[in-house]
Amino acid sequence: MISVKDKNEERKVRHTRVRKKISGTASKPRLNVYRSLTQIYAQIIDDVAGTTLVSASSLEKEIADKCAGKSKTEQAKLVGEAIAKRALDKKIEEVVFDRGGYLYIGRVQALADSAREAGLKF
Repeated sequence: MISVKDKNEERKVRHTRVRKKISGTASKPRLNVYRSLTQIYAQIIDDVAGTTLVSASSLEKEIADKCAGKSKTEQAKLVGEAIAKRALDKKIEEVVFDRGGYLYIGRVQALADSAREAGLKF
């Protein structure tokens, strides 16, 4: 019998493999991305202290109002701009990008590109 591969389990394995190599510090925290079927979330994490410094998602009221009627890729761009703006307000300029085991295409790429355009360096 053929077993069906669970794509999310494979993503978690990829994410674990990548996380062995990258880690966020106070001077260069980690920008983590999580995407569900309908929403996208981003957070900047200091792994040494174990704290989330900044977060943004497409569910937040101020972003969700702008997201109404837009495609998921356009929503990811708005979340990328928001996370970059909030990070720069907290004097965070450089981050390590953690794509969360997802391929660097589509929504993940749109979020990363818009964060770069808004001033984050990675």
